[in-house]
Amino acid sequence: MLVGYGRTSTTDQEAGLAAQERDLRAADCDKLFVEQVSSVAKQPQLEAALDFVREGDTVVVSKLDRLARSVADLLTIVSRLEAKKVSLRVLSMSGSQPLDTSTAVGKLMLAVIGAVGQFEREMMLERQREGIAKARLEGRYKGRAPTAWRKAAEIIRLKGEGLGATEIAGRLKIGRASVYRVLGEQPVERTAA
Repeated sequence: MLVGYGRTSTTDQEAGLAAQERDLRAADCDKLFVEQVSSVAKQPQLEAALDFVREGDTVVVSKLDRLARSVADLLTIVSRLEAKKVSLRVLSMSGSQPLDTSTAVGKLMLAVIGAVGQFEREMMLERQREGIAKARLEGRYKGRAPTAWRKAAEIIRLKGEGLGATEIAGRLKIGRASVYRVLGEQPVERTAA
């Protein structure tokens, strides 16, 4: 069975996800697992796909970076697949034939391509850090606004409706201490009665 997996990092990348689904269907995948989540976050659909596959199946992805965030991550996923006697097929390999780990050459190519991909990502992050450092020196870099302060109006509104800090934090998916900071309150210590 061919089991497809597709992922984009954000909901803004609808077209990219649709393109992956189209490519996976064109590759005759029998079942698809797709999600919109950052590669550094938990990937429930990837986990579901890895749990779903059985001996003799093949996991199909459109591109290698849709599957793993680093060589170590890639090798972990491949090891899990190999333990289940499942192969991996990557459709887009810069104009070459699809990569297939059911062959020795495919396994070698996977390790080489994964290493190059990780190198490229690390170089991009290094350039990003250099750019941020330069912008800081020039006084142009402010960083991102803390999440809780972006939600300050909502926090104050919910407090006005009589909600406590714990419930506000839960609804807005922020920490309770952040709610207290925005409200300028000290947390109430509870004593055992």
